[in-house]
Amino acid sequence: MATALKLKELALQPERLAPGHRLCAGCAEPIIVRQTLHATTDPVVIANATGCLEVATTIYPFTSWRVPWIHNAFENAAATASGIEAAYRSLVRQGKIPEQNVKFIAFGGDGGTYDIGFQALSGALERGHKMLYICLDNEAYMNTGIQRSGATPLGAWTTTSPAGTVVPGKPQYRKPLTEIIAAHEIPYVAQASPHNWRDYMTKVQKALDADGPSFINVLAPCPRGWRHETDQTVEMARQAWETCFWPLFEVENGEWRITSKPREKKPVEGWMKTQGRFRHLFTPANRHIIDESQAEVDRRWTKLLKLCGEA
Repeated sequence: MATALKLKELALQPERLAPGHRLCAGCAEPIIVRQTLHATTDPVVIANATGCLEVATTIYPFTSWRVPWIHNAFENAAATASGIEAAYRSLVRQGKIPEQNVKFIAFGGDGGTYDIGFQALSGALERGHKMLYICLDNEAYMNTGIQRSGATPLGAWTTTSPAGTVVPGKPQYRKPLTEIIAAHEIPYVAQASPHNWRDYMTKVQKALDADGPSFINVLAPCPRGWRHETDQTVEMARQAWETCFWPLFEVENGEWRITSKPREKKPVEGWMKTQGRFRHLFTPANRHIIDESQAEVDRRWTKLLKLCGEA
């Protein structure tokens, strides 16, 4: 059951992600992790796929994690978390450890979720493990040099979809992963953003209380990969929501609901203009890609409204 979130009370909670990590200035990931861990006071066990979060918080011999934490390979965060969850429940059944309200959370980037880790994630959801998987979606393989992923938007520059005269950035649309996960018909699926902390933390509470597997896809702007100023990270997330490029919604026991809707749906062009990864699109030769991006955002937004019964 989601409980009321009050900033004054949250500020008094101990930090379970210690400062001093090596994540880049302006990185959204520590913001999201802190919001996640403040959403519950229950014991948590974290599985963390290889990626920016893992690399920068556990540079040997140091760690920023003040909770039980395990690093696993790029592709098997969900498999690791499901194994921990299954082992815990087995030990409780055997009477070897007392039952506690332990929460099991896996973190993975979009590379380790949309692409490399999708098989393990889909399998864990199908098996019904009571765990929460959180995708930190920064829309590329940022940890290994800003290569395109299944989450990279149409037209975006990356090192493997460079903007040139032949190919003006990534030629494909991003994969609709949240919808794909919802098709697994698990108890709880949501899409969230760090700019709306209350919305996100409430979704974390619902996900952790779900009777079965749950999944949250969180937008995680990356100053290095998106080419925006380090003090604009939260604003980048807000603008993605305002343009409906990144709508906030949840699917709870099969019921779709938009959880926060902008008063005015803004053109995606304004959001793209603030990011260097789209700079090449603002030329006469590539202008059509912005128009195509807007059409796709509109199409997906209309589809979401229908799914939520708001058409």
